[in-house]
Amino acid sequence: MVAAAAAAAEGGFGGGVEEGVGESSSPPRDAAPVPAGSGGSGGGGGARDICGQVLERLVADGHAEASDPEFRDKLVAHFGRLPHSYQLDINVDKAADVLVHQSVLAEAKDPDRRPAFYVRFLRLEDVDQAYDSDASEEGDDDGDDLSVRQDTQYTHIHEVVFSTIDKPKLLSQLSALLSDIGLNIREAHVFSTHDGYSLDVFVVDGWPIEDTDGLHKALEASILRNEGSWSGSSHSSAAERTLPFQVKGGEWEIDKRLLKMGGMVASGSCGDLYHGTYLGEDVAVKVLRAEHLNKNVWNEFTQEVYILREVQHPNVVRFIGACTKPPQFCIITEYMSGGSLYDFVHKQHNVLNLTALLKFAVDVCRGMCYLHERGIIHRDLKTANLLMDKDHVVKVADFGVARFQDQGGIMTAETGTYRWMAPEVINHQPYDNKADVFSFAIVLWELITSKIPYDTMTPLQAAVGVRQGLRPGLPKKAHPKLLDLMQRCWEADPSNRPAFPDILAELEDLLAHVQGASGKTAHDPANDSSKKD
Repeated sequence: MVAAAAAAAEGGFGGGVEEGVGESSSPPRDAAPVPAGSGGSGGGGGARDICGQVLERLVADGHAEASDPEFRDKLVAHFGRLPHSYQLDINVDKAADVLVHQSVLAEAKDPDRRPAFYVRFLRLEDVDQAYDSDASEEGDDDGDDLSVRQDTQYTHIHEVVFSTIDKPKLLSQLSALLSDIGLNIREAHVFSTHDGYSLDVFVVDGWPIEDTDGLHKALEASILRNEGSWSGSSHSSAAERTLPFQVKGGEWEIDKRLLKMGGMVASGSCGDLYHGTYLGEDVAVKVLRAEHLNKNVWNEFTQEVYILREVQHPNVVRFIGACTKPPQFCIITEYMSGGSLYDFVHKQHNVLNLTALLKFAVDVCRGMCYLHERGIIHRDLKTANLLMDKDHVVKVADFGVARFQDQGGIMTAETGTYRWMAPEVINHQPYDNKADVFSFAIVLWELITSKIPYDTMTPLQAAVGVRQGLRPGLPKKAHPKLLDLMQRCWEADPSNRPAFPDILAELEDLLAHVQGASGKTAHDPANDSSKKD
């Protein structure tokens, strides 16, 4: 399974780097083409007349639709709805796939049919095929060993095509739906249409027979079981959707008349972030958009208020107040003028030396130690949620999906961001605060390399790889103690990962040693970084 993940990373898929508003993000234009479900070569390039080639093949194969004089226009419109990478993904030898995609996209126009889906059987595959391939690459085949397995086992490979309205966390919902009936994702080909629909093609195993009727019914049942999540922004279990409180006004309810809104700083899937002032203090104002307000979004909002009002630490963003009364709902926190670590490293192109890296990492660990001591699991720890103040002190932020470990129910829902997500979370297995430790390992890798994790893969492809054992490549010039710590933090078995107090002790010792050797003590990582060329 690790070999399969490595193959996907090296030659199978390209992908967008940053998660977008709609998560069916298509691979970049220069990605290597991999035909959905075919395993063959897509051939050709963006300049080819893909519509003409597909039409010719459909006519040659005797498809009645292709004889319709208006069909070519429909074909052109279909390709026009989808990104250029879709053309690269199509295998003309499998031109009938386009008819399936057209049909599923058309069905998704009906709100009562969403998510529209289509299931087909692809092939039987030797379960030891990947192992045999790896063995032959090791050079052990001397030409004489032609042994034949007497007990070869096979697995059935199916393809599932989905279409619905594109939205945040859609890939999380679809992968949860497939996981719910025991399917394992082998390949994922995901596209967003220009008019706001998704076209997601999954190659899966785990369904034990060739016949697709049972699989179709199982998917329908899974959709019905998770019906509530299709109207919200994320997949969550029933236990997680039920909060132990109702938000009521308190001493933290702000007086809106004293809040002065400034310019927009950032825009997210369900709300916008503004710079403002409150009682003369610079503040950040997270405002929910009324058009996106639903039960799940409201739960995330109230959960964040619930947790923020309970925490106070130098390395956790400071809560000032909230407005929980209509018509406008917002959360006010201290304004972090330094921006996020993600922007500092990836958009401002800063390369951290060891001292700066360790100072940032120690700040994060102190904040996470505090949260875990209070039974709070962040569940979306990543550089975009680590903010810097004017003195470049890093603070943990964004508690929309955080929860108390003893809040009730067993945590199994897929929550967070794929590139930083622990395998047990991806696999919908029970998890605890060690999921945050895994995410910290990816953050540490980012700070060391100044790269985005799995930057040649889409988010879902990265998740498929991680669940099969894939990890970011080890940087060659990193401090050996950091490399050792990072690898222990991203262990597949959560019980083998260190806890944050132990991580903090190791990082503080290393920082003291480095500072002692260099004579530096001031906490200003900005002075310890350089720009990329």
